[in-house]
Amino acid sequence: MVDAQRKLVLIRHAKSAWPDDADDFDRPLATRGRRDAPAVGHWLRDHAAAIELVLCSPAIRARQTWELAAPEIPAEPKLKYDDRIYVASARELLSVIHEIPPTVMTAAVIGHNPGLEDLVSLLTGEPAVLKTAAIAVLSTPNPWSAIGENCATAVEFAKPRG
Repeated sequence: MVDAQRKLVLIRHAKSAWPDDADDFDRPLATRGRRDAPAVGHWLRDHAAAIELVLCSPAIRARQTWELAAPEIPAEPKLKYDDRIYVASARELLSVIHEIPPTVMTAAVIGHNPGLEDLVSLLTGEPAVLKTAAIAVLSTPNPWSAIGENCATAVEFAKPRG
């Protein structure tokens, strides 16, 4: 029996503002980001609606991206904010992914660059460009705990706009 493909949906937060009085962690979405985040949700509804678990950076811009995207999809995935995702390297993100429960078939990570782009390259062996509000959908037959270098295939890349 062959295991079904697991899907990993990587989402870079939408465009953030740069207020003078906010440190990097507390930067909110810019006007464009508030427009694009619901478009991310629309895209997910049409292409990856079966998300069961969302692992999100606790940074304000990542949280706001999910809060605006989530109402657009029919699924109500479990949401977990994980401090390790903020400013994580590809290897640190991989450690987070290794902890996804084995019963989950589709998981999403909402985070930041350069970690997300580097993670796509690590898992697929191909370079990736993830601008703000970009999505990469990867597929792998491996269990989450065994995901590593060159074990995934890039299924789709998208840059939804509001």
